[in-house]
Amino acid sequence: MAYRLCSSSPSSLFHDPPSISSSFRKPKLRNFPSPLSPQSKTILQSNHVSLQEPIPQQSQDANSPKDANFDNPVAKSTPSKNSYIWVNPKSPRAKQFGKKSYNARYSSLVKLSVSLDLCDPNEDDISRIFEGLGDNITEQDAVIIINNMENSVVVPFVLWYAQKKIRATREVILYNVTLKVFRKCKDLEGAEKVFDEMVNRGVRPDNVTFSTIISCARSCYLPNKAVEWFERMPLFGCEPDDVTYSVMIDAYGKAGDVDMALSLYDRARTEKWRVDSVTFATLIKMYGVAGNYDGCLNVFEEMKALGVKPNLVVYNTLLDAMGRAKRPWQVKTIYNELINNGLFPNRSTYGSLIHAYGRARFCEDALVAYKQMKEKGMDLSTHLYNTLLAMCADVGYTEQAFEIFEDMKGCDTCSPDSWTFSSLITIYSCIGKVEEAERLMNEMIESGFEPNIFVLTSLVQCYGKAKRNDDVVKTFNHLLDMGIEPDDQLCGCLLSVMTQTPKDELGKLTDCVVKANPKLGSVVRHLVEGLEGGGEFRIDALELFGSISDGVKRAFCNSLIDLCINLDLLDKACVLLDLGLTLEIYTDLQSRSQTQWSLHLRGLSVGAALTAFHVWINDLSKAFESEENLPPLLGINTGHGKHRYSEKGLAGVIESHMKELNAPFRESPDKAGWFLTTQVAVSSWIKSRDLSKLVSA
Repeated sequence: MAYRLCSSSPSSLFHDPPSISSSFRKPKLRNFPSPLSPQSKTILQSNHVSLQEPIPQQSQDANSPKDANFDNPVAKSTPSKNSYIWVNPKSPRAKQFGKKSYNARYSSLVKLSVSLDLCDPNEDDISRIFEGLGDNITEQDAVIIINNMENSVVVPFVLWYAQKKIRATREVILYNVTLKVFRKCKDLEGAEKVFDEMVNRGVRPDNVTFSTIISCARSCYLPNKAVEWFERMPLFGCEPDDVTYSVMIDAYGKAGDVDMALSLYDRARTEKWRVDSVTFATLIKMYGVAGNYDGCLNVFEEMKALGVKPNLVVYNTLLDAMGRAKRPWQVKTIYNELINNGLFPNRSTYGSLIHAYGRARFCEDALVAYKQMKEKGMDLSTHLYNTLLAMCADVGYTEQAFEIFEDMKGCDTCSPDSWTFSSLITIYSCIGKVEEAERLMNEMIESGFEPNIFVLTSLVQCYGKAKRNDDVVKTFNHLLDMGIEPDDQLCGCLLSVMTQTPKDELGKLTDCVVKANPKLGSVVRHLVEGLEGGGEFRIDALELFGSISDGVKRAFCNSLIDLCINLDLLDKACVLLDLGLTLEIYTDLQSRSQTQWSLHLRGLSVGAALTAFHVWINDLSKAFESEENLPPLLGINTGHGKHRYSEKGLAGVIESHMKELNAPFRESPDKAGWFLTTQVAVSSWIKSRDLSKLVSA
């Protein structure tokens, strides 16, 4: 077997590496039985100096390429073939030669590093530990000792001792391995002090010096510091290589300099730099924050095309981006790929799933992710609980919401906040449980949370459903007394309450609407007080719709038309419907082909649907009177769903109304939510309607 009989000259260890990414070559050993212990064999494999530490809390695949730039700041000694001779392992002297090998010395140096980590940071203790080596300490010994240390408080004293004992030929390497210890300890401030001392002593930093400090800043989650050190490199004549540039894509991205990060990424694709999975995760996050969700997917596909295996951080980042994009179908695909690649979901994975499915109202999928988290003993944050509760409130999952709330109250890591109570009060309000809503309101106040506009809006809705209009007014006035300015949602809620209120009690609610939104109040007064002047009504309504956000225009128009129908003001309901069509608040209400004319009522309120039905029937009558050819088939699409907090659906209301009119539309057996009739049947019905009008006249 080949043994190294003595410590060779350290000069081979301290030559200038051809590049920062130079790899260490291991000595070639012949395949003879080794008398060394298994521990010694391990030392043979680990006898090198490396500044690379994995970025903390970033899951990395074992097979994924690392940044070579940060792996090899010091070139390993590469002994020549003449440094080795073969020793017969059966020889009585084999064991003696083994003890004299450098591998045995390396083992003792590593043990000395451990002792130094445990000693006090003072010159006496360090000198005492070094006594075991005697005066025969080489530069290579010092590099190995410091490189294996993990105590940034002690290592400056060790460096000082080594500088005093040896005359270093490449002092920069001693500083570089010292900086590595500071990086292990995430001590950027200490690393910066070592750098200042290095420069003051006239030691010229090299690329490895900067790459080590940059990676230290990166591991400390200080991307701005990484950028700062990167931009100092030219001042010392250091030219970053492509691996350093690749790492800086991540640093610039996290520092918020998106343009620089994307510029470097474009260059990386052109020059085929090696980019790690951490950097790809940052790029995906950058595109997601910018709202370029297709860009997120493109980066993900480019990553796989380049042979970089996505890790859990990449998948979690992409899941979060697709959740923000409200693309739950892509979330499912990405999650399945994650599982198929043998990765195990963590808390961040499930959090991204709950956010994505919760936003998109994919309730069953969100609840499955929630149950899996609980089964695996993972705690949910208050924000995740609130996401689930808000979803349940929106879709009417009342029982599930209360179970989640009880689970939340039993959790040691979080507690309900104002948003939690708001969601639950909304649920109670929608199902008209006043006492429960009031109880939660009191519990919220006792927990130290003041009711906000969302909570008070829910209470207004709850009192309205219970026909407690005095409490509606009282709650509204309390809101004003608190200095809260009414918003569009509160005004929409007041309108909704008015559609459920008897005519003789509408006056007190009208006063609230006028205070909340004078333009809306003007339109409501036209209806409630029966003011004349259709032209003025249209102008006021047009001004109202021009002053509110697009998100509430449809709700306002629906409620105003419902109020018209309740007050038997069909003409004003038609004015509002016409405005809704003109302003494109309502779109695609009708469709026509050669074979079928259809009316689409899905998504309208009951009053708006009845008004649209009335207008459509009148249009059919005019077409018939003008002898326009009607198609063979006519249909009305009401949708087949029910209101989330009611068993009542639009289909039942329209069907009942058509029976009152004796309209010939019949529910389709094979198309849910559709009512169909033929040209012959509808023509006969229109004739009979005209005859009945003549008789009544």
